Amino acid sequence: MSADLSSTDASCFDAIFKAYDIRGIVPDALNARIAYAVGVGFGRFVLAQRSADKRVVIARDIRKSGVELSLAFSAGLVSVGLGVVDAGLASTDLLYFASGKLDLAGAMLTASHNPPAYNGIKLCLAGARPIGRDSGLGEVQRVAVEAFATAPVDGGVERAAGDLKVEHVNLLKDFAAHVRSFVHLGSLRPLKVVADTANGMGGLIAPEVFAGLPFDLEILYPELDGSFPNHPADPIQVENLADLCSRILNSGADVGLAFDGDADRVFIVDEKAEPLSGSLTTAIVSASMLESHPGSKILYNLICSHSVPEIVIERGGVPIRTRVGHSFIKAVMAETGAVFGGEHSGHYYFRDNYRADSGIIAALVVLEALSLACVPLSELRVAFERYFDSGEINTEVSDPTGLVVEVAEHYRADGAAIDDLDGATVDLGDWWFNLRPSNTEPLLRLNLEAKTAPERDRHLVEVLGLIDRLAASRSR
Repeated sequence: MSADLSSTDASCFDAIFKAYDIRGIVPDALNARIAYAVGVGFGRFVLAQRSADKRVVIARDIRKSGVELSLAFSAGLVSVGLGVVDAGLASTDLLYFASGKLDLAGAMLTASHNPPAYNGIKLCLAGARPIGRDSGLGEVQRVAVEAFATAPVDGGVERAAGDLKVEHVNLLKDFAAHVRSFVHLGSLRPLKVVADTANGMGGLIAPEVFAGLPFDLEILYPELDGSFPNHPADPIQVENLADLCSRILNSGADVGLAFDGDADRVFIVDEKAEPLSGSLTTAIVSASMLESHPGSKILYNLICSHSVPEIVIERGGVPIRTRVGHSFIKAVMAETGAVFGGEHSGHYYFRDNYRADSGIIAALVVLEALSLACVPLSELRVAFERYFDSGEINTEVSDPTGLVVEVAEHYRADGAAIDDLDGATVDLGDWWFNLRPSNTEPLLRLNLEAKTAPERDRHLVEVLGLIDRLAASRSR
Protein backbone atom coordinates (compact mmCIF):
# COMPACT_ATOMS: atom_id res chain seq x y z
CA MET A 1 0.00 0.00 0.00
CA SER A 2 1.22 3.52 -0.70
CA ALA A 3 0.10 5.12 2.57
CA ASP A 4 2.34 5.30 5.63
CA LEU A 5 0.95 2.59 7.91
CA SER A 6 3.39 3.23 10.74
CA SER A 7 1.88 6.35 12.26
CA THR A 8 -1.40 8.12 12.84
CA ASP A 9 -3.24 9.85 15.67
CA ALA A 10 -6.74 10.02 17.10
CA SER A 11 -7.78 12.70 14.60
CA CYS A 12 -7.44 10.14 11.81
CA PHE A 13 -10.11 8.03 13.49
CA ASP A 14 -12.29 11.09 14.13
CA ALA A 15 -12.33 11.70 10.37
CA ILE A 16 -13.53 8.20 9.39
CA PHE A 17 -15.91 7.34 12.25
CA LYS A 18 -19.30 8.75 11.22
CA ALA A 19 -22.65 8.71 12.99
CA TYR A 20 -23.55 5.19 11.84
CA ASP A 21 -20.48 3.67 10.20
CA ILE A 22 -16.82 4.07 9.26
CA ARG A 23 -15.86 5.55 5.91
CA GLY A 24 -12.90 7.17 4.19
CA ILE A 25 -10.63 7.36 1.15
CA VAL A 26 -8.23 4.42 0.73
CA PRO A 27 -5.36 4.49 1.58
CA ASP A 28 -5.10 8.11 2.74
CA ALA A 29 -7.79 7.96 5.44
CA LEU A 30 -8.46 4.22 5.73
CA ASN A 31 -5.82 1.54 5.27
CA ALA A 32 -4.98 -2.00 6.35
CA ARG A 33 -3.46 -1.04 9.68
CA ILE A 34 -6.43 1.13 10.60
CA ALA A 35 -8.82 -1.66 9.52
CA TYR A 36 -6.89 -4.07 11.78
CA ALA A 37 -7.25 -1.66 14.70
CA VAL A 38 -10.98 -1.27 14.03
CA GLY A 39 -11.23 -5.07 14.01
CA VAL A 40 -9.63 -5.12 17.45
CA GLY A 41 -12.01 -2.41 18.68
CA PHE A 42 -15.10 -4.14 17.32
CA GLY A 43 -13.88 -7.53 18.52
CA ARG A 44 -13.52 -6.34 22.09
CA PHE A 45 -16.93 -4.68 21.93
CA VAL A 46 -18.46 -7.96 20.71
CA LEU A 47 -16.74 -9.93 23.48
CA ALA A 48 -18.15 -7.49 26.03
CA GLN A 49 -21.66 -8.58 24.97
CA ARG A 50 -20.82 -12.04 26.41
CA SER A 51 -22.45 -13.98 23.59
CA ALA A 52 -21.98 -17.73 23.62
CA ASP A 53 -20.85 -17.79 19.97
CA LYS A 54 -17.45 -16.11 19.63
CA ARG A 55 -17.62 -15.49 15.90
CA VAL A 56 -18.28 -12.52 13.60
CA VAL A 57 -19.74 -12.80 10.10
CA ILE A 58 -18.17 -10.47 7.53
CA ALA A 59 -18.83 -9.61 3.89
CA ARG A 60 -17.64 -7.05 1.36
CA ASP A 61 -18.78 -5.24 -1.75
CA ILE A 62 -16.87 -5.19 -5.03
CA ARG A 63 -14.57 -2.23 -4.26
CA LYS A 64 -10.96 -2.92 -5.21
CA SER A 65 -9.67 -2.35 -1.68
CA GLY A 66 -12.24 -4.71 -0.18
CA VAL A 67 -10.16 -7.90 -0.02
CA GLU A 68 -7.17 -6.26 1.66
CA LEU A 69 -9.25 -4.32 4.18
CA SER A 70 -11.52 -7.27 5.04
CA LEU A 71 -8.51 -9.49 5.68
CA ALA A 72 -6.90 -6.85 7.89
CA PHE A 73 -10.16 -6.31 9.79
CA SER A 74 -10.51 -10.09 10.21
CA ALA A 75 -6.95 -10.31 11.55
CA GLY A 76 -7.91 -7.75 14.20
CA LEU A 77 -10.92 -9.84 15.21
CA VAL A 78 -8.84 -13.00 15.45
CA SER A 79 -6.17 -11.23 17.53
CA VAL A 80 -8.68 -10.80 20.39
CA GLY A 81 -9.93 -14.37 20.21
CA LEU A 82 -12.88 -14.27 17.81
CA GLY A 83 -13.57 -16.54 14.87
CA VAL A 84 -14.50 -15.23 11.43
CA VAL A 85 -17.30 -16.42 9.15
CA ASP A 86 -16.73 -14.99 5.67
CA ALA A 87 -19.84 -14.54 3.51
CA GLY A 88 -17.72 -13.20 0.65
CA LEU A 89 -19.15 -10.76 -1.87
CA ALA A 90 -22.56 -9.55 -0.72
CA SER A 91 -24.98 -6.68 -0.54
CA THR A 92 -25.29 -4.97 2.82
CA ASP A 93 -28.79 -6.36 3.31
CA LEU A 94 -27.44 -9.85 2.66
CA LEU A 95 -24.88 -9.27 5.44
CA TYR A 96 -27.67 -8.16 7.80
CA PHE A 97 -29.59 -11.32 6.85
CA ALA A 98 -26.50 -13.40 7.63
CA SER A 99 -26.15 -11.68 11.02
CA GLY A 100 -29.80 -12.43 11.77
CA LYS A 101 -29.90 -15.99 10.48
CA LEU A 102 -26.62 -17.03 12.11
CA ASP A 103 -27.22 -14.85 15.19
CA LEU A 104 -23.71 -13.40 14.91
CA ALA A 105 -22.28 -9.91 15.08
CA GLY A 106 -21.53 -8.67 11.59
CA ALA A 107 -19.33 -6.34 9.57
CA MET A 108 -19.84 -5.20 5.99
CA LEU A 109 -16.88 -3.71 4.12
CA THR A 110 -18.49 -1.06 1.93
CA ALA A 111 -18.67 2.65 1.23
CA SER A 112 -22.21 2.39 -0.13
CA HIS A 113 -22.77 5.05 -2.81
CA ASN A 114 -19.43 6.85 -2.40
CA PRO A 115 -16.89 7.09 -5.29
CA PRO A 116 -14.49 4.20 -6.00
CA ALA A 117 -11.62 5.60 -3.92
CA TYR A 118 -13.66 5.20 -0.72
CA ASN A 119 -14.27 2.19 1.46
CA GLY A 120 -15.74 1.68 4.89
CA ILE A 121 -17.22 -0.67 7.48
CA LYS A 122 -20.83 -1.04 8.64
CA LEU A 123 -21.16 -2.89 11.94
CA CYS A 124 -23.98 -4.69 13.74
CA LEU A 125 -24.42 -6.95 16.73
CA ALA A 126 -25.97 -10.43 16.63
CA GLY A 127 -29.42 -10.47 15.10
CA ALA A 128 -28.49 -7.47 12.93
CA ARG A 129 -28.91 -5.13 15.92
CA PRO A 130 -27.63 -1.67 14.96
CA ILE A 131 -24.57 0.14 16.24
CA GLY A 132 -24.34 3.92 16.10
CA ARG A 133 -22.11 6.50 17.69
CA ASP A 134 -24.15 6.49 20.90
CA SER A 135 -24.77 2.74 20.95
CA GLY A 136 -21.29 1.29 20.64
CA LEU A 137 -19.50 2.90 17.72
CA GLY A 138 -17.86 5.46 20.00
CA GLU A 139 -16.49 2.66 22.18
CA VAL A 140 -15.21 0.81 19.10
CA GLN A 141 -13.39 3.99 18.06
CA ARG A 142 -11.84 4.50 21.51
CA VAL A 143 -10.41 0.97 21.58
CA ALA A 144 -9.31 1.17 17.92
CA VAL A 145 -7.27 4.30 18.65
CA GLU A 146 -5.52 2.46 21.49
CA ALA A 147 -5.03 -0.69 19.41
CA PHE A 148 -3.48 1.23 16.53
CA ALA A 149 -0.44 2.13 18.63
CA THR A 150 0.55 -1.54 18.92
CA ALA A 151 -0.84 -2.83 15.61
CA PRO A 152 1.61 -4.66 13.31
CA VAL A 153 3.74 -2.52 10.97
CA ASP A 154 6.05 -3.08 8.01
CA GLY A 155 3.89 -5.73 6.41
CA GLY A 156 2.82 -7.25 9.72
CA VAL A 157 -0.88 -6.73 9.02
CA GLU A 158 -0.57 -8.49 5.69
CA ARG A 159 1.33 -11.40 7.27
CA ALA A 160 -1.27 -11.72 10.03
CA ALA A 161 -4.06 -11.69 7.46
CA GLY A 162 -2.26 -14.30 5.37
CA ASP A 163 -2.23 -16.74 8.30
CA LEU A 164 -5.98 -16.47 8.94
CA LYS A 165 -8.20 -19.52 9.04
CA VAL A 166 -11.80 -18.52 8.39
CA GLU A 167 -15.08 -20.33 7.79
CA HIS A 168 -16.68 -19.57 4.42
CA VAL A 169 -20.44 -19.54 3.84
CA ASN A 170 -22.63 -18.78 0.82
CA LEU A 171 -26.06 -17.52 1.83
CA LEU A 172 -27.18 -16.00 -1.47
CA LYS A 173 -29.86 -18.61 -2.21
CA ASP A 174 -31.12 -18.48 1.38
CA PHE A 175 -31.30 -14.69 1.17
CA ALA A 176 -33.20 -14.80 -2.14
CA ALA A 177 -35.77 -17.17 -0.66
CA HIS A 178 -36.09 -14.90 2.38
CA VAL A 179 -36.72 -11.86 0.15
CA ARG A 180 -39.41 -13.69 -1.81
CA SER A 181 -41.17 -14.64 1.44
CA PHE A 182 -42.35 -11.01 1.81
CA VAL A 183 -44.82 -11.32 -1.07
CA HIS A 184 -47.48 -13.75 -2.24
CA LEU A 185 -45.79 -15.22 -5.31
CA GLY A 186 -49.13 -16.16 -6.84
CA SER A 187 -50.11 -12.48 -6.91
CA LEU A 188 -47.27 -11.51 -9.22
CA ARG A 189 -48.07 -10.95 -12.89
CA PRO A 190 -45.79 -10.59 -15.91
CA LEU A 191 -44.06 -7.22 -15.87
CA LYS A 192 -41.13 -5.79 -17.80
CA VAL A 193 -38.59 -4.66 -15.18
CA VAL A 194 -35.34 -2.80 -15.82
CA ALA A 195 -32.86 -2.74 -12.94
CA ASP A 196 -29.81 -0.47 -13.01
CA THR A 197 -27.33 -2.02 -10.58
CA ALA A 198 -24.54 0.42 -11.57
CA ASN A 199 -21.87 -2.33 -11.49
CA GLY A 200 -22.57 -2.71 -7.77
CA MET A 201 -23.82 -5.57 -5.62
CA GLY A 202 -27.33 -5.48 -7.06
CA GLY A 203 -25.78 -7.30 -10.02
CA LEU A 204 -25.19 -10.25 -7.69
CA ILE A 205 -28.45 -10.37 -5.76
CA ALA A 206 -31.12 -9.24 -8.26
CA PRO A 207 -30.75 -12.18 -10.69
CA GLU A 208 -30.99 -14.67 -7.81
CA VAL A 209 -34.03 -12.99 -6.21
CA PHE A 210 -35.91 -12.62 -9.51
CA ALA A 211 -35.11 -16.12 -10.80
CA GLY A 212 -38.34 -17.99 -11.45
CA LEU A 213 -40.60 -14.97 -10.95
CA PRO A 214 -42.94 -13.92 -13.78
CA PHE A 215 -40.93 -10.82 -14.63
CA ASP A 216 -38.98 -10.00 -17.77
CA LEU A 217 -35.87 -8.67 -16.01
CA GLU A 218 -33.25 -6.61 -17.82
CA ILE A 219 -30.21 -5.49 -15.84
CA LEU A 220 -28.18 -2.46 -16.80
CA TYR A 221 -24.48 -2.70 -15.89
CA PRO A 222 -24.68 -6.09 -14.15
CA GLU A 223 -20.92 -6.66 -14.19
CA LEU A 224 -19.44 -6.30 -10.71
CA ASP A 225 -16.82 -3.57 -11.03
CA GLY A 226 -15.65 -1.47 -8.08
CA SER A 227 -14.51 1.34 -10.37
CA PHE A 228 -18.21 1.94 -11.27
CA PRO A 229 -17.25 2.73 -14.88
CA ASN A 230 -20.69 3.65 -16.24
CA HIS A 231 -22.00 6.11 -13.66
CA PRO A 232 -21.81 6.62 -9.88
CA ALA A 233 -23.75 4.07 -7.83
CA ASP A 234 -25.74 6.84 -6.16
CA PRO A 235 -29.37 6.76 -7.33
CA ILE A 236 -30.55 9.55 -5.02
CA GLN A 237 -28.86 11.93 -7.51
CA VAL A 238 -31.32 12.24 -10.38
CA GLU A 239 -28.58 12.53 -13.01
CA ASN A 240 -27.55 8.94 -12.20
CA LEU A 241 -31.01 7.74 -13.27
CA ALA A 242 -30.59 8.99 -16.85
CA ASP A 243 -29.60 5.63 -18.37
CA LEU A 244 -32.38 3.82 -16.53
CA CYS A 245 -35.01 6.34 -17.60
CA SER A 246 -33.87 6.16 -21.21
CA ARG A 247 -34.01 2.36 -21.20
CA ILE A 248 -37.49 2.33 -19.62
CA LEU A 249 -38.87 4.54 -22.41
CA ASN A 250 -37.05 2.69 -25.20
CA SER A 251 -38.03 -0.77 -24.01
CA GLY A 252 -41.60 -0.05 -22.89
CA ALA A 253 -40.78 -1.30 -19.39
CA ASP A 254 -43.40 -1.23 -16.66
CA VAL A 255 -41.00 -0.16 -13.91
CA GLY A 256 -37.36 0.65 -13.23
CA LEU A 257 -35.25 -0.11 -10.16
CA ALA A 258 -32.04 1.75 -9.30
CA PHE A 259 -29.76 0.30 -6.62
CA ASP A 260 -26.85 1.95 -4.86
CA GLY A 261 -23.36 0.41 -4.65
CA ASP A 262 -24.02 -1.96 -1.75
CA ALA A 263 -27.63 -2.52 -2.90
CA ASP A 264 -29.30 -1.85 0.44
CA ARG A 265 -31.22 1.09 -1.07
CA VAL A 266 -33.52 1.21 -4.07
CA PHE A 267 -35.15 4.04 -6.00
CA ILE A 268 -38.12 3.25 -8.21
CA VAL A 269 -39.05 4.82 -11.56
CA ASP A 270 -42.43 4.51 -13.27
CA GLU A 271 -43.14 3.58 -16.90
CA LYS A 272 -43.06 7.26 -17.91
CA ALA A 273 -39.52 7.54 -16.55
CA GLU A 274 -40.69 9.60 -13.57
CA PRO A 275 -38.88 8.68 -10.32
CA LEU A 276 -40.77 7.97 -7.12
CA SER A 277 -39.52 9.76 -4.02
CA GLY A 278 -38.50 7.80 -0.95
CA SER A 279 -41.63 9.11 0.76
CA LEU A 280 -43.86 7.88 -2.04
CA THR A 281 -42.28 4.43 -1.97
CA THR A 282 -42.66 4.39 1.82
CA ALA A 283 -46.39 5.15 1.44
CA ILE A 284 -46.93 2.40 -1.16
CA VAL A 285 -45.02 -0.21 0.84
CA SER A 286 -46.83 0.86 4.03
CA ALA A 287 -50.20 0.27 2.40
CA SER A 288 -49.10 -3.17 1.21
CA MET A 289 -47.73 -4.16 4.61
CA LEU A 290 -50.99 -3.10 6.25
CA GLU A 291 -52.88 -5.38 3.87
CA SER A 292 -50.98 -8.38 5.22
CA HIS A 293 -50.57 -7.02 8.77
CA PRO A 294 -53.81 -5.13 9.56
CA GLY A 295 -53.66 -2.52 12.30
CA SER A 296 -49.87 -2.61 12.57
CA LYS A 297 -47.53 0.20 13.51
CA ILE A 298 -45.58 1.88 10.69
CA LEU A 299 -42.50 4.05 11.21
CA TYR A 300 -41.55 7.03 9.09
CA ASN A 301 -38.77 9.52 9.65
CA LEU A 302 -39.62 13.16 10.21
CA ILE A 303 -38.49 14.18 6.73
CA CYS A 304 -41.02 11.92 5.02
CA SER A 305 -44.03 13.56 3.39
CA HIS A 306 -47.14 14.19 5.48
CA SER A 307 -48.86 11.85 3.03
CA VAL A 308 -47.22 8.87 4.75
CA PRO A 309 -48.96 9.15 8.15
CA GLU A 310 -52.19 10.14 6.41
CA ILE A 311 -52.17 6.98 4.30
CA VAL A 312 -51.19 4.79 7.25
CA ILE A 313 -54.16 6.09 9.26
CA GLU A 314 -56.53 5.71 6.29
CA ARG A 315 -55.41 2.09 5.86
CA GLY A 316 -56.02 1.31 9.53
CA GLY A 317 -52.44 1.46 10.75
CA VAL A 318 -50.67 3.42 13.46
CA PRO A 319 -48.01 5.88 12.20
CA ILE A 320 -45.00 6.56 14.43
CA ARG A 321 -42.61 9.43 13.63
CA THR A 322 -38.88 8.92 14.22
CA ARG A 323 -35.55 10.67 13.91
CA VAL A 324 -33.49 10.25 10.75
CA GLY A 325 -31.02 7.36 10.77
CA HIS A 326 -31.04 3.59 10.82
CA SER A 327 -29.94 3.12 14.43
CA PHE A 328 -32.86 5.26 15.65
CA ILE A 329 -35.41 3.57 13.41
CA LYS A 330 -34.28 0.04 14.30
CA ALA A 331 -34.40 0.90 18.00
CA VAL A 332 -37.96 2.27 17.73
CA MET A 333 -38.98 -0.76 15.69
CA ALA A 334 -37.70 -3.03 18.46
CA GLU A 335 -39.54 -1.00 21.10
CA THR A 336 -42.87 -0.79 19.27
CA GLY A 337 -43.01 -3.96 17.18
CA ALA A 338 -43.66 -1.88 14.05
CA VAL A 339 -43.93 -4.06 10.95
CA PHE A 340 -42.27 -1.57 8.57
CA GLY A 341 -40.39 1.70 8.51
CA GLY A 342 -39.32 3.99 5.68
CA GLU A 343 -36.94 6.89 5.13
CA HIS A 344 -36.93 9.58 2.48
CA SER A 345 -33.39 8.47 1.54
CA GLY A 346 -34.45 5.10 0.13
CA HIS A 347 -33.90 2.93 3.22
CA TYR A 348 -36.81 0.58 4.01
CA TYR A 349 -36.90 -1.49 7.21
CA PHE A 350 -38.86 -4.67 7.83
CA ARG A 351 -39.59 -6.22 11.22
CA ASP A 352 -39.40 -9.71 9.74
CA ASN A 353 -36.02 -8.91 8.18
CA TYR A 354 -34.41 -8.69 11.61
CA ARG A 355 -35.60 -5.05 11.62
CA ALA A 356 -32.92 -4.32 9.01
CA ASP A 357 -33.28 -2.34 5.78
CA SER A 358 -33.44 -3.95 2.36
CA GLY A 359 -33.89 -2.29 -0.99
CA ILE A 360 -34.75 -5.46 -2.85
CA ILE A 361 -37.47 -6.47 -0.38
CA ALA A 362 -39.07 -3.04 -0.83
CA ALA A 363 -38.76 -3.36 -4.62
CA LEU A 364 -40.51 -6.74 -4.60
CA VAL A 365 -43.33 -5.42 -2.38
CA VAL A 366 -43.90 -2.54 -4.84
CA LEU A 367 -43.92 -5.00 -7.76
CA GLU A 368 -46.56 -7.05 -5.92
CA ALA A 369 -48.65 -3.90 -5.37
CA LEU A 370 -48.30 -3.04 -9.06
CA SER A 371 -49.32 -6.59 -10.02
CA LEU A 372 -52.45 -6.45 -7.87
CA ALA A 373 -53.45 -2.97 -9.03
CA CYS A 374 -53.49 -3.91 -12.73
CA VAL A 375 -52.82 -0.28 -13.65
CA PRO A 376 -49.58 1.42 -14.69
CA LEU A 377 -47.35 2.66 -11.88
CA SER A 378 -47.97 6.25 -13.04
CA GLU A 379 -51.65 5.71 -12.12
CA LEU A 380 -51.02 3.71 -8.96
CA ARG A 381 -48.85 6.47 -7.51
CA VAL A 382 -51.54 9.19 -7.81
CA ALA A 383 -53.45 8.20 -4.67
CA PHE A 384 -50.22 8.26 -2.64
CA GLU A 385 -48.70 11.50 -3.95
CA ARG A 386 -50.45 14.43 -2.29
CA TYR A 387 -47.86 17.16 -1.70
CA PHE A 388 -44.85 18.76 -3.34
CA ASP A 389 -41.44 18.52 -1.69
CA SER A 390 -38.13 20.23 -2.24
CA GLY A 391 -35.88 17.23 -1.75
CA GLU A 392 -32.91 17.73 0.55
CA ILE A 393 -31.01 20.99 0.03
CA ASN A 394 -27.66 21.49 1.75
CA THR A 395 -26.17 24.87 2.69
CA GLU A 396 -22.63 25.23 4.03
CA VAL A 397 -22.51 27.42 7.14
CA SER A 398 -20.07 27.94 10.00
CA ASP A 399 -22.51 27.23 12.85
CA PRO A 400 -25.25 24.84 11.70
CA THR A 401 -26.68 24.21 15.17
CA GLY A 402 -26.89 27.89 16.03
CA LEU A 403 -28.60 28.73 12.75
CA VAL A 404 -31.21 26.02 13.29
CA VAL A 405 -32.16 27.73 16.56
CA GLU A 406 -32.30 31.19 14.95
CA VAL A 407 -34.45 30.05 12.03
CA ALA A 408 -36.82 28.22 14.37
CA GLU A 409 -37.20 31.28 16.61
CA HIS A 410 -37.91 33.47 13.59
CA TYR A 411 -40.87 31.28 12.61
CA ARG A 412 -42.00 30.74 16.19
CA ALA A 413 -42.63 34.48 16.29
CA ASP A 414 -44.93 33.99 13.27
CA GLY A 415 -46.96 31.40 15.18
CA ALA A 416 -45.41 28.25 13.73
CA ALA A 417 -45.61 24.95 15.60
CA ILE A 418 -42.06 23.74 16.22
CA ASP A 419 -40.55 20.54 17.56
CA ASP A 420 -36.91 19.60 18.05
CA LEU A 421 -36.94 15.82 17.61
CA ASP A 422 -34.15 16.10 15.02
CA GLY A 423 -33.05 19.67 14.29
CA ALA A 424 -36.18 21.80 14.05
CA THR A 425 -39.42 20.91 12.27
CA VAL A 426 -41.39 24.08 11.57
CA ASP A 427 -45.07 23.58 10.71
CA LEU A 428 -47.09 26.52 9.35
CA GLY A 429 -50.22 24.58 8.42
CA ASP A 430 -50.23 24.70 4.61
CA TRP A 431 -46.48 24.09 4.46
CA TRP A 432 -43.68 22.83 6.70
CA PHE A 433 -39.97 22.27 6.71
CA ASN A 434 -37.28 20.48 8.68
CA LEU A 435 -33.87 22.04 9.19
CA ARG A 436 -31.12 19.98 10.80
CA PRO A 437 -27.35 20.05 11.01
CA SER A 438 -25.28 17.37 9.29
CA ASN A 439 -23.69 14.83 11.62
CA THR A 440 -20.35 15.01 9.81
CA GLU A 441 -20.03 18.29 7.88
CA PRO A 442 -20.65 22.04 8.42
CA LEU A 443 -23.93 21.80 6.54
CA LEU A 444 -27.57 22.62 7.13
CA ARG A 445 -29.98 20.13 5.57
CA LEU A 446 -33.34 21.58 4.53
CA ASN A 447 -36.43 19.60 3.50
CA LEU A 448 -39.62 21.52 2.72
CA GLU A 449 -43.11 20.48 1.63
CA ALA A 450 -46.19 22.39 0.50
CA LYS A 451 -49.60 21.71 -1.05
CA THR A 452 -48.68 23.01 -4.51
CA ALA A 453 -45.50 23.34 -6.53
CA PRO A 454 -45.67 27.17 -6.71
CA GLU A 455 -46.11 27.37 -2.92
CA ARG A 456 -43.19 25.02 -2.43
CA ASP A 457 -40.96 27.13 -4.67
CA ARG A 458 -42.01 30.40 -3.03
CA HIS A 459 -41.44 29.16 0.52
CA LEU A 460 -38.15 27.55 -0.47
CA VAL A 461 -36.83 30.91 -1.67
CA GLU A 462 -38.07 32.46 1.58
CA VAL A 463 -36.36 29.95 3.91
CA LEU A 464 -33.10 29.82 1.97
CA GLY A 465 -33.02 33.62 1.90
CA LEU A 466 -33.46 33.73 5.67
CA ILE A 467 -30.63 31.22 6.15
CA ASP A 468 -28.34 33.31 3.93
CA ARG A 469 -29.15 36.52 5.81
CA LEU A 470 -28.63 34.98 9.24
CA ALA A 471 -25.38 33.32 8.16
CA ALA A 472 -24.09 36.60 6.69
CA SER A 473 -24.90 38.50 9.88
CA ARG A 474 -22.92 35.98 11.92
CA SER A 475 -19.84 36.38 9.70
CA ARG A 476 -19.65 40.16 10.04
